[in-house]
Amino acid sequence: MDSIDRRILTALQRDNAISVADLAEQVGCSRTACWRRIKSLEETGVIRAQVTLLDRSKLNLSVTVFVAIKTSRHDVEWLQKFADTVDSFPEIMEFYRMSGDIDYLLKVVVPDVAAYDSFYHRLIQQIDLSDVSSNFAMEEIKFTTALPL
Repeated sequence: MDSIDRRILTALQRDNAISVADLAEQVGCSRTACWRRIKSLEETGVIRAQVTLLDRSKLNLSVTVFVAIKTSRHDVEWLQKFADTVDSFPEIMEFYRMSGDIDYLLKVVVPDVAAYDSFYHRLIQQIDLSDVSSNFAMEEIKFTTALPL
């Protein structure tokens, strides 16, 4: 990957609807070369998907909860069940295995506290967890999907 590829990726992260002609002009290459580079970046998996970012507040999904989970189970079977359970919840936007005091961290998006309470009860009914700590975000100060290139 060279500097032109990085400029293409940076521009696409800002606006994926940009035309190939405008993108090519912006990064300093021909339309054909730009199109080929985009296709190559898609084929190699650098570009994983093209998505539309939605405004959560306009969709009544303005509550973000970070859920810290501790568990006494660490076997492969339990982890697979946990991963499958997490995958079945559309409210869970992100899922991480952590180092330090907690084992897993979930980012959950819901309309309100009552919806989170319902989510929480459904989660603990499906999987054995030792300790669950919920932290509600008071304000989103920075949000981006753009990677630092």
